Amino acid sequence: MKKTARKKSSINRALITVMSITVGALGIVGTATADYQGVPRTFLWNPGNTEITDTTAYKKEGPYTIGFSNASISNPWRVAMLHGIEAAAERHKVDLKRLIITDANDNPSKQAADIQDLITQQVDILLISPSTAEALDPVVRRAKRQGIPVVLVDREVKSKDNYISFVTASDQALGRISAQWLAETLKGEGKVIMLGGLAGASPAENRIKAAMEVFDQFPDLEVVETQYTSWSPAKGKSIMSALIQKYGKDISGVWADSGLQGSGSIEAFEAAGFGKGEIPPHTGGDFNAMYQLSVKHSVPMIGVDYPPAMGAKAFDILFDILRGKGVPKRIEVNQQVVVSKGFETASVQADIYVVDYALMDKPASVIMSSGVGKDYDPATFSADYPR
Repeated sequence: MKKTARKKSSINRALITVMSITVGALGIVGTATADYQGVPRTFLWNPGNTEITDTTAYKKEGPYTIGFSNASISNPWRVAMLHGIEAAAERHKVDLKRLIITDANDNPSKQAADIQDLITQQVDILLISPSTAEALDPVVRRAKRQGIPVVLVDREVKSKDNYISFVTASDQALGRISAQWLAETLKGEGKVIMLGGLAGASPAENRIKAAMEVFDQFPDLEVVETQYTSWSPAKGKSIMSALIQKYGKDISGVWADSGLQGSGSIEAFEAAGFGKGEIPPHTGGDFNAMYQLSVKHSVPMIGVDYPPAMGAKAFDILFDILRGKGVPKRIEVNQQVVVSKGFETASVQADIYVVDYALMDKPASVIMSSGVGKDYDPATFSADYPR
């Protein structure tokens, strides 16, 4: 049977992309923000129940003052998420008195101080992307005591009772699907390098844990190194360069939880003299640079995008809360699976092939699924909203 570049349905074809979930009187409805339709499959297949939070206590008249405490804009993914939030603020500006944005530069102590300052300014609601899972618990609890509702995006905190909703994509699905693809591509044997994101950040830790749930089922597949890269292309390259010196051609595959460090890894193999078609299979999505490098150097890869469009979705949820609507405790935006043509496996099929997904005529720095629009360019982005 001839395979097409874009496929619509299969039990193995997990997670099409960039959807929003809204909750109304009749239940959960998916609204497409790209060319994909339907609610996230992680919602449909979730064997548990969805907890809905009653927000009538926070209902108030607008326009609203909103605070956004950002962990950082230290990599292109985080820049894209911020731009998605700013684009959403422009769409909501008729109901927005002011949007106050702070940047903690990946410093948990500074972020706690930033949030305290936003509480002091008596914002109506807080959107927080935490630097680490544990460090922000006390100040999030303080916001709740002050009567300020909190929505988390991308990263969560430990105490789930202190926030209204967490907007994310499934780190577990990302970790398991990418690991399953790599294990099956390697026929269950070989030496694997794992390149995680930021140590202590919930997405990085959750993805590594989920990937190991898969790798542990393959006794002939050995994870020889696990390194953290802070989701940095430069660190991904430097770390992998050292590991190539150590293991050389014994490296069978590279599991990266993002194309940020994944692209740096491919560049390290190229710099080490690996030719076209000689670089081992890689995992890692989001980042156009990695998709471009995969095509250019014939690197087998899977990308399971972690859409920064979750920022825009989280911003929309703030207004639902301030209008007293019920919202899910956890909201996932959709993801899609991007696989090199000819490298689908028994368990993992492509929603779209890498060659059809890579934006070869766009900047390498573009993050896919930004929620800003198909012509998004981080270098030229701007948004008009009350500040």
